[in-house]
Amino acid sequence: MGTALVYHEDMTATRLLWDDPACEIEGPERLTAALERLRQYGLEQRCLRLAAREASEAELGLVHSPEYVALLQGTQALGTRELQELSRQYDAVYFHPSTFHSARLAAGAALQLVDAVLTGAVRNGLALVRPPGHHSQRAAANGFCVFNNVAIAAKHAQQKHGLHRILIVDWDIHHGQGIQYIFEDDPSVLYFSWHRYEHGRFWPCLRESDVDAVGQGQGRGFTVNLPWNQVGMGNADYVAAFLHVLLPLAFEFDPELVLVSAGFDSAIGDPEGQMQATPECFAHLTQLLQVLAGGRVCAVLEGGYHLESLSQSVCMVVRALLGDPAPPLSGPMVPHCSALESIQRVRAAQAHHWVSLQQQGLASMLHPSTSCPEERALPLLPGGPEFKAAEAQASAALSSLLDQLCLRPTPPVRTAVALTEMDATLGLPPDVLHQVGSAPQEEAQAWARLHDVLVQDEAFTALGKVLYLLDGILDGQVSSGIAATPAPAVATTLDVAIRYSLSHRARRLLCVAVGQLDLSPDLANDGRSLWLNIGGKEVAALSTSHVSMPLPETTGGFLSCILALVLPIAYSFQPDLVLVAVGPAHGLQKPQAALLAALLRGPAGGRVLALVDQESTTQLAGVLAQMLHGEAPPSLGPFSVASPEDMQALVHLRGQLESQWQMLQRLLECTDLAA
Repeated sequence: MGTALVYHEDMTATRLLWDDPACEIEGPERLTAALERLRQYGLEQRCLRLAAREASEAELGLVHSPEYVALLQGTQALGTRELQELSRQYDAVYFHPSTFHSARLAAGAALQLVDAVLTGAVRNGLALVRPPGHHSQRAAANGFCVFNNVAIAAKHAQQKHGLHRILIVDWDIHHGQGIQYIFEDDPSVLYFSWHRYEHGRFWPCLRESDVDAVGQGQGRGFTVNLPWNQVGMGNADYVAAFLHVLLPLAFEFDPELVLVSAGFDSAIGDPEGQMQATPECFAHLTQLLQVLAGGRVCAVLEGGYHLESLSQSVCMVVRALLGDPAPPLSGPMVPHCSALESIQRVRAAQAHHWVSLQQQGLASMLHPSTSCPEERALPLLPGGPEFKAAEAQASAALSSLLDQLCLRPTPPVRTAVALTEMDATLGLPPDVLHQVGSAPQEEAQAWARLHDVLVQDEAFTALGKVLYLLDGILDGQVSSGIAATPAPAVATTLDVAIRYSLSHRARRLLCVAVGQLDLSPDLANDGRSLWLNIGGKEVAALSTSHVSMPLPETTGGFLSCILALVLPIAYSFQPDLVLVAVGPAHGLQKPQAALLAALLRGPAGGRVLALVDQESTTQLAGVLAQMLHGEAPPSLGPFSVASPEDMQALVHLRGQLESQWQMLQRLLECTDLAA
């Protein structure tokens, strides 16, 4: 199972035939630039290439009225003046004689992708299409959109494949009101959209784009709007929105398919969005979505009008779909005050409908005195001096980012394992590297002297393999790895691994220890390592870099622990390396271990070493290798609420840690940030 790329060159035919500054940014170069970059980076060649087909009239009729489809069919015979007159009847739309054909291909590409994923021909994929679709309504084109590609694909998945729960994630910078209208009374489709809103002043300037539009009738709670009321939102804001809003709801919803309205006008440099999220952020967002629905993710292109930003962001999404580790996020991971305000407002609006939000509490409600200072942006007209200046600034920023990414290429080996026994029943991915090397004996002996237990034969052999594997990860030859050690030596091997890493090029190291493992006192406050113990004996934040809590007993408690504590701290810390240690009495079920490993690929750009005791190797080594290799985790099972004790522990720890790790600040306490 691989990744599909669906495209057809005929979708580049439609173009603007008259002067219209509002529409000229939507041109065929959007597709050709993205495809060129995919080819340049060798990504297209790694995908299963599918030529888009036209959607049938019956398939278009899943969403659109017969009269509207017939009207668009008639545009094929119209002249330029007639096309212009018809275009004026809609908002921000232009027609071309090839629009009907191109739009049918765009919808058909989304259908083809869904069919390929749901029949198991591929695991996931991207439909590279135009015209876009998420603004289009039952009988109206709108905002460059002709047919609602993602909505048609969702209806098709329901009717042809019998799906009962579909998640649509719309990260385009404009509100996809067309999708919202189509599914607002349908509880089988959860629609999440973030969008530039500016209190209703940004296009499409709709009251129903705000947080209190939550759906109608049986669909109440299944429309989730997260409005950005200021420009300049960046990586921290987007990741915080996923961790504190989207993912808690998505896990509770438990979708069978994830559709992404993948607009990249929400990326840095785009004149429409005026946001600051860098291309690699979209790899992280994609990777976070891949833990849902068994990894069945179908991304369909929507907007994106800065060609370099668009094409680089598309490449990042495809890399993530292919299972490549996402590059580390650049810049400080500190959400904007305005973003935290929006996140809190949407959580409050949705709390009545979702147990996961009710459990996490809304005690710190926004007080009027903590509202954020307003920052408005003026619209940039294409061709104007402000537009050109903004475009030049964005291009310079992108160039700098790309230079940084080039300095850290993807390691040639995605996953390596250093296990004492290679058992075919472990379920290791076929292209995992089976490491046979070991650290030089003198070096291993020097490190083993730190702990008496490590000089024993079996533990010493395992230590040499761990150090050798760490070297490969720190040198950039291996992305991630798994090593086993005797149960009595897990804690001491982990201690050496931390010290070794910090003395060999790792500047910041995150250790997530599961089970009864303790941190050496001299490492607790060195500022370079962060210790999170899940399964500890007590709830304690001994310092802002030494945190312990018992392993939650339910799926809801485990998810809250990971999404509301572990990942926000990890992304705030921005480690160079993540160590995951599974020690004695860990209590982890296989799906929990899988989800934890899959999610911890993000913060350090995929640089993860999992250390397991040999007694757990048979149970966990295979699934950990699959996750670090980029496969999707199995379902946690039915959602069950967290216990009061687990939630009390989580609230206690967050209260102690929020001031240090600002990605934890989902319930707005940002007066200091505003100042």
